[in-house]
Amino acid sequence: MEGVQRFTHRLFPVPIVAQKCLQKTFTKTPLTTTHLALTFRKPIFTNRSIHQEPALCSNLITSASIKTYSRSSSSTSARAGWFLGLTEKKQVLPEIVKAGDPVLHELAQEVRPDEIGSERIQKIIEDMVKVMRKAPGVGLAAPQIGIPLKIIVLEDTIEYISYAPKDDIKAQDRQPFELLVIINPKLKKKGKKAALFFEGCLSVDGFRAVVERCLEVEVTGLNQGGQPIKIDASGWQARILQHECDHLDGTLYVDKMVPRTFRTVENLDLPLAHGCPKLGVRLLS
Repeated sequence: MEGVQRFTHRLFPVPIVAQKCLQKTFTKTPLTTTHLALTFRKPIFTNRSIHQEPALCSNLITSASIKTYSRSSSSTSARAGWFLGLTEKKQVLPEIVKAGDPVLHELAQEVRPDEIGSERIQKIIEDMVKVMRKAPGVGLAAPQIGIPLKIIVLEDTIEYISYAPKDDIKAQDRQPFELLVIINPKLKKKGKKAALFFEGCLSVDGFRAVVERCLEVEVTGLNQGGQPIKIDASGWQARILQHECDHLDGTLYVDKMVPRTFRTVENLDLPLAHGCPKLGVRLLS
């Protein structure tokens, strides 16, 4: 799931005073445009205050700013990426597969427990974590790097959450959690409440839509070491888990979106169409 803060401006102008300081600090190595881009790059999620009309949240980080990353990817290059990492000293990370690639629309296969400790599976997990953090995002499923296996990784950090308005953090019940690696996850919905918020996806870059998600879930599976794990999640973490588990069933968030809420990130703060449900928590019908 996409997890970078939405920026008001695509480029970050550097104040004159800052430029002088940087020039003095790096007199031998001039600061290039590339350096500036890396310096100011931050994670994305977007939403507006829940008290505004409409209150928008997006992916898994929240409002303030968005940066769109253009990536050309194909299932062939994505699937080959992790093989390259095994044979070359300089690691080549797989690219994120985009909507339309068959691997994103088909059922993923379970990982055999006796294979979890293998070099191949451990390398896939390692690459998934690196790709997720590089994007940056708060969740990633193996099919998103072209590998049709039931593996998901997710994490939400204090830094990511700090980009969101306080009202949104509270409304979405968003709490930081450490890296989770779940193999062969099985998700069970709990409770009688659902939440409506905007969602984004690294495989559908540049767009958002409102998706209704169960407010509480239970997920069981195996961790990176092959040991059984059980996770009881609520709020934003529950949304991330549902989003990533959907990937393993060949489902994208756009397959579940509320009609007439799909939009570009540039239009995220525009009002919802007449008749669309309000964002927030509600009882399941």
